[in-house]
Amino acid sequence: MDMDSTETSKLVEKTSDDPSEPPPNKTNSPHHHHSFIKSSSKKLLKLILEPLQWLQMLSSQLNPTFVFGVILVYGFNQGFSGSFFKVVSDYYWKDVQKIQPSVVQLYTGLYSIPWIMKPIWGLMTDVFPVKGYRRRPYFILAGVVGTISAAMVALGGKLSAAVALSCLIGLSAAVAIADVTIDACIARNSIEIRSLASDLQSLCGFSSSAGALIGYSTSGFFVHHLGPQVSLGILAIPPALLVFLGFIIYEHRTTTRSEENKSTEKLGLALRGMYKTIKFPQVWKPSLYMFLSLALSFSTHEGHFYWYTDPKAGPAFSQEFVGIIYAIGALASMVGVLIYHKNLKDYPFRSILFMAQLLYSVCGMLDLMFILRWNLAFGIPDYLFVVMEECVSRIVSRIRWMPMIVLSSRLCPLGIEGTFFALLMCIDSLGSLTSKWGGGVVLHVFHVTRNDFTNLWLVVLIRNVLRFSTLALIFLVPKSGQSEAIIPADLLTNNSTSITIDDDEGKDKNLELVPLNVEKAQVY
Repeated sequence: MDMDSTETSKLVEKTSDDPSEPPPNKTNSPHHHHSFIKSSSKKLLKLILEPLQWLQMLSSQLNPTFVFGVILVYGFNQGFSGSFFKVVSDYYWKDVQKIQPSVVQLYTGLYSIPWIMKPIWGLMTDVFPVKGYRRRPYFILAGVVGTISAAMVALGGKLSAAVALSCLIGLSAAVAIADVTIDACIARNSIEIRSLASDLQSLCGFSSSAGALIGYSTSGFFVHHLGPQVSLGILAIPPALLVFLGFIIYEHRTTTRSEENKSTEKLGLALRGMYKTIKFPQVWKPSLYMFLSLALSFSTHEGHFYWYTDPKAGPAFSQEFVGIIYAIGALASMVGVLIYHKNLKDYPFRSILFMAQLLYSVCGMLDLMFILRWNLAFGIPDYLFVVMEECVSRIVSRIRWMPMIVLSSRLCPLGIEGTFFALLMCIDSLGSLTSKWGGGVVLHVFHVTRNDFTNLWLVVLIRNVLRFSTLALIFLVPKSGQSEAIIPADLLTNNSTSITIDDDEGKDKNLELVPLNVEKAQVY
C-alpha cells in the first residue's frame, strides 16, 4: 500500500529518533583518528625541539664554545665520571682493598681536598695566564692529571691503599680544576646577564644528570665483567676530552708587558677583594647557611652501600642492580632540574630553600623505613621501595641544591668572580668533607662494620634529626628573589675595574663569553 508524503515524513522522524539506532561514533571516525595522531606528533616534536631551541637560545646569547664547554665539563667530566666513579670506587674499596665502611667514609672525605683548594685554582685562572691564555691551559692541565691518575690505578696491579687513594684524589683534582675554570665563566655570565643565571644552572643540572644517568647505567655492567680496578681505567676518557676542549675553546690571547708584576699586583687585588666581599652580611650569612646545611646532614652512604650488598643483613642487591638504582636516581634528578626550571626559579631564596630543606628532612625518613624493613610489612618489595626512595631523594636533593648554586653565583663580584665563586664552592666542599668525616666517625662509634649493621638505623635517625634542625638556620638566607641584586654595587664597580685590566687599552680579553650586542650588566 502506498503512503502519502505526511506518513513518509513521520516515519523518517521516528526512525531518526529511535534509540535503538545509535548515532555514528565520531571519535572512531578516520578523520578524528588522523587528528589525534597529528596532535600527538606535534606534541612529541615540540618535546624534542624545545631543548634544542633552548640550547640555540643560549648559544645565541653566549659564545657557542662556552655552551659546549659547560656540557662537556658538567655532562662528561662531572656527570658521567662522578657517577661511574661513585659505584666503581665503592666496589674497589669493598672487594679489592677490603676496607671497613667507616674507613672508606674517611677516604671519600679526602676526595674533597682538591675541591677545598678551588680558591687556589680560581686565583690561578683569574690572575696567572699561561702563554697569554687564562682558561685553555687549565683545561689541559686537568685532562692530563685525570688521564694519568686513571691509567695508574687501572694498570698498576695490586696497589697499596695509600697509592690507590692518591690516584683517586688525582681523578677528583682533574674534575675540580675543570669545574672551577668553567664556573668562572658561568659566574661572570650570571652577573652580566642576570636573566640567564637560572638557565645556566639548569643547563649544568641537565648535563650533569644526563651524564650521571649514563655513568650509573653502565657502572654495574663494567664492574661485573671487567672488575672494579680495570673499570676505573674507563675514567681516563673524560679527562682526555678536557684536553681536546683546551685546544678548541675560543679565547683571546693576551699580550702584556711585565706580566709577572701585573699578576702579582692582581693577586693582591683579588685577595683584598675576596676579604672585602666576605665581610658583608649579605655574603657571609648565606655562605654559613650553605656550609651548615651540608655539614649537619652527615653522610651514611658507605654504611648504606655495604648494607645494600650484604647477603644476610641486607637485601643483597647485585652489582648491576646497584647501578640501575643510581641510574634511575639520575633520571629523577633530571626531573628535579625540570621542576626547578619550570616552576621554582622565580621563588625567593628563603622560601624555596626552606621548603626544599623540609622535604629533604622528611624524605630522609624513607632510609630509616627501608633499614628497619617496614616496606616488607606494607607488602612493598625491596627493589621497588629502594627505587621509589632513590627517586624521591634525588628530586628533592636537586631542588634543594640548585637554588644554592644560583645564590652562590649571585654573591660573586665582577673581576674576581672565578676566585670568589671558587671560595664559595670551597666552603661547600668543607661542608661536604665535614659531612663525610662526621658520618665515618658516627659509623665507627656505633660499630657499623662490613658485617654488623645492627645500629645503622640509629645512625640514620640521628642524621635525620640534624636535617630538621637546619630549618632553624633559614634566617641566614636572604629574602630576595633569584634574579635580584644581593651584593652592594661598589663591589661590582671597584673589583671589575681594578682587576680585569689586561693590556694597555684596558680591555678585558678573556674568554669571549658575552657577545658585543648584549646589554651591559646593570650596576646595583
